[in-house]
Amino acid sequence: MNLFLMIQAAGRTLESDGLSGGQVAVQSIDLFELMLKGGWIMIPLGFLSIISVAIFIERFLVLKKASVEDTSFMNRIKDYIHDGKIDSALALCRASDHPISRMIEKGITRIGRPLNDVNTAIENVGNLEVTRLERGLPALASVAGGAPMIGFLGTVIGMIKSFWEMSTAGNNIEVGQLAGGIYTALVTTVTGLIVGIIAYFAYNILVARVEKVVFKMEARTMEFMDLLNEPAR
Repeated sequence: MNLFLMIQAAGRTLESDGLSGGQVAVQSIDLFELMLKGGWIMIPLGFLSIISVAIFIERFLVLKKASVEDTSFMNRIKDYIHDGKIDSALALCRASDHPISRMIEKGITRIGRPLNDVNTAIENVGNLEVTRLERGLPALASVAGGAPMIGFLGTVIGMIKSFWEMSTAGNNIEVGQLAGGIYTALVTTVTGLIVGIIAYFAYNILVARVEKVVFKMEARTMEFMDLLNEPAR
C-alpha cells in the first residue's frame, strides 16, 4: 500500500510540475535509459536473453533440417537389401547426414545377427541422436525458470534500497529519493518476466519439433525391422 501511495504521489508531482500556462508537458520514455535504471541485475538478464535467443535459433535450424526427410530413402534401402546390395545400402546411408540414415546404417551393419541385437543397436544409436537433438534445451528451460527469479531478486533489492532511503531521510523524505529503488524493483521484474516467457515458449516449440523428429525415427525403425522380418524371396 505504501508503494502504491508513493507512485500516486510521484504521478501528481510530475503532473503539477508539467502545468505551465494551462499546458501539460508530455515526457517521452527512453527505453534504454529505463533499462539502465534496473541496475546491475539487468546484466545477467541481458546475458540470459542472448543465450535463449542463440539456443532457439541454432536448435530451430538443426531440427528443421532433421525434420526434412527423403521420401525415396527407405524405398531405395529396401531395393538394395532385397537385391543383396548391402554395400550400396551402406553407401546410401553414409551419404545422407540425417538421424534416420545413421540409425538404418547401424541396423544394416548388424544384418545376419539376431533381430533383437539389430533392434538394440538401432535403439542405442537413436538414443544418441535424440540426445544430440535435445542439446541446449535444458539450458533454455533453466532460463525460462531462472530469469523471473532473478527479476524478483531485483525487486527485493529495489525495495530494500527504497526503504533505506526512507530510513535515512527521516521526516524530510521526497518521492525523488525513492525513485531509484522503485525503478529497480519494477524494471527488473518486468524484464525477468519477459525473458522467462519468451524462453518458455521457445522451449516448448523446440520440444514439439524434437518429438516430431523422434516419431519419424521410430516409424522408420519399425519399417526397417519389418523389412528384416520379411520372408526371403
